Amino acid sequence: MLRDIGKSRCATRDCTRRNMAAPMKFARLSCQTQIKSFCAFSYSKKNLNGIHKARFIHNDQNGGEYDVAVIGGGIVGMATAREMKVRHPNLSFIVLEKEKEISHHQSGHNSGVIHAGIYYTPGSLKAKLCVQGVELLYDYCDKNNISYNKCGKLIVAVEKEEIPRLEGLLERGNQNGVKDLRMLGPKEIKEIEPNCEGLKAVHSPHTGIIDYKVVTQSYGQTFEKLGGHVYTDFEVTDFSVTKESGHGIDYPVTIRGSGEGKASSREVKCKYVVTCGGLFSDRLAELSGCNREPRIVPFRGDYLLLKPEKTNLVNGNIYPVPNPLFPFLGVHFTPRINGDVWLGPNAVLAFKREGYRLTDFSATDAKDAVSFRGLRKLAMRNLGFGIKEMYRGFNIAAQVKLLQRYVPSLKVSDVTRGPSGVRAQALDQDGNLVDDFVFDVGVGELGSRILHVRNAPSPAATSSLAIAKMVADKVENTFHL
Repeated sequence: MLRDIGKSRCATRDCTRRNMAAPMKFARLSCQTQIKSFCAFSYSKKNLNGIHKARFIHNDQNGGEYDVAVIGGGIVGMATAREMKVRHPNLSFIVLEKEKEISHHQSGHNSGVIHAGIYYTPGSLKAKLCVQGVELLYDYCDKNNISYNKCGKLIVAVEKEEIPRLEGLLERGNQNGVKDLRMLGPKEIKEIEPNCEGLKAVHSPHTGIIDYKVVTQSYGQTFEKLGGHVYTDFEVTDFSVTKESGHGIDYPVTIRGSGEGKASSREVKCKYVVTCGGLFSDRLAELSGCNREPRIVPFRGDYLLLKPEKTNLVNGNIYPVPNPLFPFLGVHFTPRINGDVWLGPNAVLAFKREGYRLTDFSATDAKDAVSFRGLRKLAMRNLGFGIKEMYRGFNIAAQVKLLQRYVPSLKVSDVTRGPSGVRAQALDQDGNLVDDFVFDVGVGELGSRILHVRNAPSPAATSSLAIAKMVADKVENTFHL
């Protein structure tokens, strides 16, 4: 359900370039084999990885004045900017990103899974956007020569008490319109994943893997080709009403920022602003006078990595049956588009919003998190779970023990420490995870011209093109474009 924070309150309450494996015979051809076979002629990293590097154009053709500014160069921000530019080719658009390249944080630090839409409540916005988004994403990748692989997913029940929840997931997925789901027994599980053991499993053949950093950069490249501008190394520090001099009355919002370049102070003027700030969405909202809630609390997920000689242990994604008593999904096996296999993650509080290492620490971010009543309430309700997650972050053997429930032949010697990601988890003051999409518009001349995307929950990357359409609709209705 979409939550829209009203103007009057401004508060929270109110691979393959295509599917080259069609149809795949999982028992004979692993996901990694397919990826390695096709990566030689997959997407051009030369073309994508070199775009959107640090730059700020002070004297561009727009003179620093734009119709719409989008804050945030992650996958939701870039998809939204692209969608709005397609709809309104005669308007001028700019994306402001604080890093030296787009897709630097959540969009470039995730498992790369293309979700099919199984988990979400039937009729919910998340379910609809995921099912729509996965089709849009595959189509976009086909048209833009971006590698992906439909290696599929098994959601595996390893205990009898998990079977009713698994059957509920199958029913939920069917209600959501997820294609070609089926229930498997132990023998059929082995046909798809020879090293996996389980009592039953739901098979989702249209779940895939992709590099979302490449997808985000492709959105940016398309946006620029349409005439949009992307300014990186621009960290937004202030929104204000433009002083009425020159064209000030035509571009009433002034956005100030800082960066590491020669100019320490930067400025852009515009008519309207859309923020897609991810890990900093609450702070951006606060800059324009909005309530900080829902508060963003960062959770880090640490992955293990299968050694290259062991990647043949799995063919596709292997996931657990979600436990409703725990706030996060649990460990799983995730192939990567480059042939790696990630295992995990755990879920622990990150003491820095962009801290990908165990030792990363920010006094500001840590104080912000632990002083928030919502986090303390969440922690007290899940104290035992949290301690175990922290322990598994330090102890590889403990993480492997959980993974062995699904692939018993996995050994501690088969893995090394892998990458980490940080999730922007929105929490309310009662410690509830906010799963809805949340928009926020303030009051007054300034606030009424800024639309904040406060929360775009997982599977935002899979759903990015569908989310972009929804946000663009919201922008049009709010600002009467």
